[in-house]
Amino acid sequence: MIKLKLKDGSIMEVEKGTSIIDVAKQISEGLARMATCGEVNGKVQDLRYEINEDCDLVIHTFQDEDLEGKKAYWHTTSHIMAQAIKRLYKDVKLTIGPAIENGFYYDFDTDKHFSEEDFEKIEEEMKKIIKEDLPIERYSLPREEAIKFMEENNEPYKVELIEELPEGEEISFYKQGEFVDLCAGPHLMSTGKVKVVKLLSASGAYWRGNENNKMLQRVYGISFPKKAQLEEYLNLLEEAKERDHRKIGKELDLFMTHELVGSGLPMYLPDGATIRRILERYIQDKEIALGYKHVYTPSLANVDLYKTSGHWDHYKEDMFPVMKMDNEEMVLRPMNCPHHMLIYKNKLHSYRDLPIRIGELAHDFRYEASGSVCGLERVREMCQNDAHLFVTPEQIQSEIAEVVKLILSVYEDFGFENYSFRLSLRDKNDKHKYFDDDEMWESAESQLRDTLKALNLDFYEAEGEAAFYGPKLDVQIKSALGHDVTISTCQLDFLLPERFKLTYIGEDGKEHRPVVIHRAILGSSDRFMAFLIEETKGALPLWLAPTQAKILPISDAQLEYARKIEDKYRKAGIRIEVDDRNEKIGYKIREAQLRKVPYMLVVGDKEIEANAVAVRSRKEGDIGQVDVDKFLEKMQEEIKNKTR
Repeated sequence: MIKLKLKDGSIMEVEKGTSIIDVAKQISEGLARMATCGEVNGKVQDLRYEINEDCDLVIHTFQDEDLEGKKAYWHTTSHIMAQAIKRLYKDVKLTIGPAIENGFYYDFDTDKHFSEEDFEKIEEEMKKIIKEDLPIERYSLPREEAIKFMEENNEPYKVELIEELPEGEEISFYKQGEFVDLCAGPHLMSTGKVKVVKLLSASGAYWRGNENNKMLQRVYGISFPKKAQLEEYLNLLEEAKERDHRKIGKELDLFMTHELVGSGLPMYLPDGATIRRILERYIQDKEIALGYKHVYTPSLANVDLYKTSGHWDHYKEDMFPVMKMDNEEMVLRPMNCPHHMLIYKNKLHSYRDLPIRIGELAHDFRYEASGSVCGLERVREMCQNDAHLFVTPEQIQSEIAEVVKLILSVYEDFGFENYSFRLSLRDKNDKHKYFDDDEMWESAESQLRDTLKALNLDFYEAEGEAAFYGPKLDVQIKSALGHDVTISTCQLDFLLPERFKLTYIGEDGKEHRPVVIHRAILGSSDRFMAFLIEETKGALPLWLAPTQAKILPISDAQLEYARKIEDKYRKAGIRIEVDDRNEKIGYKIREAQLRKVPYMLVVGDKEIEANAVAVRSRKEGDIGQVDVDKFLEKMQEEIKNKTR
């Protein structure tokens, strides 16, 4: 007998060689029906996997909060789709078909371009395969047999994948009916376990993401155990389309892109630039009030700067290519922390000077593939709300506490409520991604963990999410679409002070190393704007709206009065415009509503007589006639309080 420690901590004894699905059956028939895969000592395994030693066992279902259970379900569905397409289009060649965060895709080598009409046929064939309830069988082949098998089946991409597998690696296949695919799994027990399927879209995709390779046809899909879950998901997709910041940005003239400028390089139009300016002034004013000193540093630097910092070894794949200039090799910077290290090092510091807080709205550059850039959310040039705090070891806790207080203050202003704190740690086994110094990491992680506990913060831990130089506190915000979005970060860094040989003179008169706290509150201006636009559907609160009010004269007879109000409000700091077009008042109101303007001030002869405006609110509808000065005071109060 062997012992299994289950998810709830209980111990279960089973015969050696018992499969995961049989363990599930012993626990309950209901669990066996819902099980999609298992996790043995942290490694995801197929339900057919036989357990031969004591271990920790987690049995996953589609309903689990983590993605493992869903991924097995979606991976199986990707094979069902590939089988259906092979039945319908015989000459299609298979490449890869993974599960992703929401559903799955499969890439096919074919001259055919899949359309909505094709989706209907493919879905019908998938439903037939599901109804056939084909058993899904796993087996392995030696390397030469595996290559021969795929060559005989005219699957050159599979041959390429097999040839690149390390010597001794198990080469596994999954078979369902006539369909066989090279695959590591895991998969469900049969095709009939999948219940509801929907194909979503098709696009071109280069083999292995390399533009020098052949263009393939990628088909995306989704599947669920219940029809109601599919309907809910499709409704969510429609909501996502309505909230897409690229769509809203175009409708509201906030930003644009152009192929002559390049992918991932948005240009802010006047209204978008206004929003960005308000955000950047807002956060800088907050920082100045807390003793931050702001600097400007160049977006270009010598490669040696990043070799000194360690970014060159850990980050160069995400940097733009080197430019040779005279006797220097220059590169566009991906981040500005190395510059701030040199600013600190520019003069001698005493312990009395610390903490030193250096802030910057810094333009950084990332070498993103053209296929991954997305509006303002993922760009090649971004403006980071960055800062670096140089502190003594004794100041770590108090300074992180101040950063957390600043984050909470900002979130209150924006009305963010659904967020959580994540302690992001390194993956100890990933020596390439993270700087290799176990002692430094263990010290940094334990200090940050102890600090968060001392602050009574509720947090959870996540391996593999740290920066290459140190652990960090990430604030995960739940978006309106249910996605986890990281906005603010606070990172503890013992590495860069060491690499740049930073010092301060301590109370004992000797040199000591400072500790650096990296922190970003808004993250990048671009990404934060994208998030805000999608959260509000472009209906920004009064203090952030690019145009806070529109004055709508009923006819040209009220234009002079409208201009006087506009002048008065503008001098008081209100962003206001007169709509002087020769259009009916109803048309002007609808236009202002479509532009998401918070207030519409209608003026006719009655308003002139009463020195008033007839107010229409974006949120509340008609408010009625209000004295000009009183309404100005109301707007100023709303802006001051950041009323949402």
